[in-house]
Amino acid sequence: MSTFAVTWDYRCPFARNAHEHLAVALTDGADWHVTFLPFSLSQVHVPEGGTPVWDDPAKAPDLLALAAGVVVRDQYPDRFLDAHVALFAARHDEGLDLRVPGVVAGVLDGVGLPGDKIVAEVGTSAPAQEIRRAHERAVNELEVFGVPTFVVDDRAVFVRLMSRPQGDAALARRTVQGVLDLFDTLPDLNEFKHTSLSH
Repeated sequence: MSTFAVTWDYRCPFARNAHEHLAVALTDGADWHVTFLPFSLSQVHVPEGGTPVWDDPAKAPDLLALAAGVVVRDQYPDRFLDAHVALFAARHDEGLDLRVPGVVAGVLDGVGLPGDKIVAEVGTSAPAQEIRRAHERAVNELEVFGVPTFVVDDRAVFVRLMSRPQGDAALARRTVQGVLDLFDTLPDLNEFKHTSLSH
């Protein structure tokens, strides 16, 4: 079994691509133990010396969906992948504003979760503090700067996948396993970027 972690923020389309590969493969029974780590892109853009997003009431809406994901991950783990994919889809397919409590609750209701209850839980300090803990650990210990970042042991790699699995579990498995294999087979590979994309 491969054990690793992956950062996410629902705002990022590349995080959406990677996490959809993960969700499809895991649903298909991939033998991976994955820890899903919240990471705030809003916090990344706070200027040095500025108020952290988790301490700034004006930024609370920016953390809403991410915090809801944390609540589902921790309190409804058997429904996390469904909610995870649905929240990404709401943002990137439907163009919904995940800073609005009713929108997030509606997305969660749509996958059979108690949306209002989860959004109310977001209003407590616990989810934001969990985001802060995970984010600061990723930055301070692993120099993480974005999403999605795959973490294996004490090694972290930012990955940008350009396509989604479209329900193809074999493709999802190959894609994620290919990323994991690079950790060991090419540890010195720091950047591998196509200059153009074939269509």
